[in-house]
Amino acid sequence: EAQLVESGGGLVQAGGSMRISCAASGFTFDDHAIGWYRQAPGKEREAISCISSANGDTYYDRSVKGRFTISIDNSKNTVYLQMNSLKPEDTAVYYCSLPCVAPYEYWGQGTQVTVSS
Repeated sequence: EAQLVESGGGLVQAGGSMRISCAASGFTFDDHAIGWYRQAPGKEREAISCISSANGDTYYDRSVKGRFTISIDNSKNTVYLQMNSLKPEDTAVYYCSLPCVAPYEYWGQGTQVTVSS
């Protein structure tokens, strides 16, 4: 079954770091862009970062720019999100998507990131 699978979430203290991963299973990125979204309780899902598998171009929402770094390993069909200087307001379920914008072909199941104050 072709799918995106996130991993690496958990609990971290404010100011800490965490890396989450998004692995493609059953297909390759094939020059598409891959996005990271997050959804906090009671809020809409928001786009936070995107990377092109073709040329590595990146995008960051201003809420994470300078703290989060997106990267890609095409040989492993995996995208990473390195999150530094985490804040309690970063607490959310993090999802990856392919491509970055609608119409989406794939969504991952999500991974919970909880930042304690």
